[in-house]
Amino acid sequence: MNVIASFIKTLRLLLLGMWLGAAMLFGAAVAPALFGVLRGAGLVNANELAGSIVTRLLAFINKGGFEVALFLFVTAFFVDRQRRAIARAAEMISIAIMAIMTGISNWIISAHMLELRRSMGAPIDQVSPADPRRVSFDSLHRYSVIVMGVAIVAALVAFLIASWRRDNQTLETD
Repeated sequence: MNVIASFIKTLRLLLLGMWLGAAMLFGAAVAPALFGVLRGAGLVNANELAGSIVTRLLAFINKGGFEVALFLFVTAFFVDRQRRAIARAAEMISIAIMAIMTGISNWIISAHMLELRRSMGAPIDQVSPADPRRVSFDSLHRYSVIVMGVAIVAALVAFLIASWRRDNQTLETD
């Protein structure tokens, strides 16, 4: 493998691994910790504050995931051309799913959730759980979690495929 192709392959794995780690850390630790700490502080609008922070971080993760997926998709044509067609296809499908899911999460689900929060006219903590806007918001939140989970699984599959090697060579011997 030439130096440029080796560099691109390494960069692809690095970016995908970084996004995957960030997305998993966000979902498993950051978001729950924010809500837990702010609720534990007894703040009247703890959910509103935590939600605002999570919204900003999630936008960064979603946009980053979409951009990484596009980069991976484009550069896939320049690396590992000798790989089996099934592996290339599975990686491309996984990358496409990652791009679609992060795009849906950011530009559709999160956008609707923001609009619902604005339309409530009060911090979400003060809106009745029976309010139709709150019901819609909670439903969209569940979809958001599912969509992010699908994006993470797709990224993990793409990472495993991209990093799997048919021989025992290391990157240095390519």
